[in-house]
Amino acid sequence: MHELAITVIGPDRTGIVADVAEALAEVGANLTDSTMTRLRGHFAMTLICTGAGVEAASLALEPLDGVTTTVREVSQADAATNGEPWVVSVHGADRLGIVAAVARVVAAEGGNITDLSTRLTGTLYVLIAEIDLPAGASEELAERLAVAGAELGVEVTLRPAESELL
Repeated sequence: MHELAITVIGPDRTGIVADVAEALAEVGANLTDSTMTRLRGHFAMTLICTGAGVEAASLALEPLDGVTTTVREVSQADAATNGEPWVVSVHGADRLGIVAAVARVVAAEGGNITDLSTRLTGTLYVLIAEIDLPAGASEELAERLAVAGAELGVEVTLRPAESELL
């Protein structure tokens, strides 16, 4: 069975999710994992699909107006996590390097960022990251994130993820 990674990017418009989902369903591509967002008027979607091959999925998406798509085959990955789920939150004034600094601290403690979202509202910058963290690493990570937050002039918090919400 084929497993595909697909991206769709373009100007946001009503019906684009329906158009993508229908085009893929028509060629037998089953959406198993996906994420979609609107970023300042631009649509961005990433999907993992099973069933259809690269050529069929690419041809199905070709008629969509104004979007850029990529389709590539990926190996079927093990969905198991390698750690405990935690959430990192950052709030503060926008400045260059926030994501880079926080991501580097998480990586240095063996954490893997599994989902990341950022938003700039006026001058307030918000980052929310779901991470998998090795057992027992949370105290050290919290300390290192506090140091990084102080250097960046932002508030950083680390809390266990509520598994029923993930």
